Amino acid sequence: MTKLKIGVIGCGSIAKFRHLREYANNGQVEIIAVCDIVEDRVNEFAKEYEATAYTSYEELLTNQDIDAVSVCTPNYLHAPVSIAALKAGKHVLCEKPMATSRADGEAMIAAAKEANKKLMIAHNQRFVPSHQKARQLIENGEVGKIYSFRTAFGHGGPEGWSVDGADSWFFRKEEAFIGAMGDLGVHKTDLLRYILGEDFVEVGAFVETSAKAKTDVDDTAVCILKSESGIIGTLAASWSYVAKEDNSTIIYGEKAILRLEDDPTASLIIQYKTGEVVKYELGGIQSNEIGGQTSSKVIDHFVSCILEDTEPAISGEEGLKSLQVVLSALESSETKKITSL
Repeated sequence: MTKLKIGVIGCGSIAKFRHLREYANNGQVEIIAVCDIVEDRVNEFAKEYEATAYTSYEELLTNQDIDAVSVCTPNYLHAPVSIAALKAGKHVLCEKPMATSRADGEAMIAAAKEANKKLMIAHNQRFVPSHQKARQLIENGEVGKIYSFRTAFGHGGPEGWSVDGADSWFFRKEEAFIGAMGDLGVHKTDLLRYILGEDFVEVGAFVETSAKAKTDVDDTAVCILKSESGIIGTLAASWSYVAKEDNSTIIYGEKAILRLEDDPTASLIIQYKTGEVVKYELGGIQSNEIGGQTSSKVIDHFVSCILEDTEPAISGEEGLKSLQVVLSALESSETKKITSL
């Protein structure tokens, strides 16, 4: 069998703990190229994965053998690198948030169409078993009409996870563009759109920098979201949860309450109106705690979409809709008004 030949652009923590590791565990691919502007870092990964090291992504993209790339760079480079890769005839898996503006996101989608290549955004929350089960329960009417939700994604901040610690690009606005809302909040806007099966039409938000002294990006945000059918709820994204990561979502419905990733052992708890409680142990959510890594299933899905020529679950269009909620939240925070999407 001919293996899919992969290049990874950007060798920070997300590449180290997710992309490279998961490609290496997939028998249908071969990592043949890695790229990072830090020479020692890229040489280390090149040696580990028996790949060619590049310090220029433009040079990597001239390698005709590469079928697909992962874009694991700082946020401001997501769009330019992805577009260059698509124009070079490579399929692209891009980290979230897909871009730093709507225009850049649209340009990525257009480049993928023009090149007839796959563009997938690495939102892993759709692949979490409890989230998939919740969507199924809502779809088949078991929860009844959905009234409300609350979701949170918070931890102590990128310094505990990023390869550069407190000096990480995550804290620099010119490279990150957006802080906790781009790092964590966009995961939840994508998750909610997936679970509820609806888009959001209005957003109000408070976006602050309160926990991190040396940064000009947000570290704590709380949003109020309203969906097409009138479901309202809150989303919190924060780098100020100092003790334990929170990645929980609660859905309030007519017949039941769904508690997702809210309990240490039961990843989904259904509390029915009748008083009955059902607990599911479906396996844990991927954690940012190093050593607590499980497969995100993102890589395997991307690879199968290329090999089977199917549309990725999180296409560029889906990624852009989830990004747009975040961009609207920023606008709401700046204007002190509810923003319509």
